[in-house]
Amino acid sequence: MAESVVLTTEKRDSRGTRTARKLRAAGRVPGVVYGHKEETVSVTVGADDLLSAVRHGARVVDLQSETALQKAQIAELQWDHLGIEVLHVDFRRVAADERIHVTIPVEIKGIAPGVSAGGVLDQPIHTLAIECLAINVPDSIRVNINELQLGSAIHVRDLHLPPDVKALVDPDAIVVHVTSPQAEPEAGAIPGGEQAEPEVIGRKAAVEEGEEEK
Repeated sequence: MAESVVLTTEKRDSRGTRTARKLRAAGRVPGVVYGHKEETVSVTVGADDLLSAVRHGARVVDLQSETALQKAQIAELQWDHLGIEVLHVDFRRVAADERIHVTIPVEIKGIAPGVSAGGVLDQPIHTLAIECLAINVPDSIRVNINELQLGSAIHVRDLHLPPDVKALVDPDAIVVHVTSPQAEPEAGAIPGGEQAEPEVIGRKAAVEEGEEEK
């Protein structure tokens, strides 16, 4: 489990795009704290501290304000169009014994014998939606593939989840499998004889911060 991360927050009274830009220029990220039938509070947090927490996989943090320390889930992050700078963060209050829904990475460990036999390793699921206690969020789910043979698969139901952790996806979904290699088509050969258009894959750009309260 990830160590507890403390983020210091400062209350903010002004809102709007212009104010948000000034805050980010000063190294602060605007955000809100909501949930547990309490009022929604507009805050700021240090940009470097927030990015460090996110990069280390923190999903639940302790928010230190001038008056209290409260536990909160990082519910939503709004990034710039390059995916580098956080424009806005939403924190949702949680209790230590509360069960929450989070998405964590799936890590493949080992070498599959099926690959050594000429197969191709394919991992359809790279992240897993789970339910767990707010204080016991796993860093990741590790999958050992040292016994994965050609034509075999590891399904969600086969995963060794930590105690009190429940997967929220189809138990029959394939996490990783080894398939037989397909014959590669000749260069330029397209089914139907038509010339294929190049596929452009891009990252969805974030929308400029909308200061809507939750």
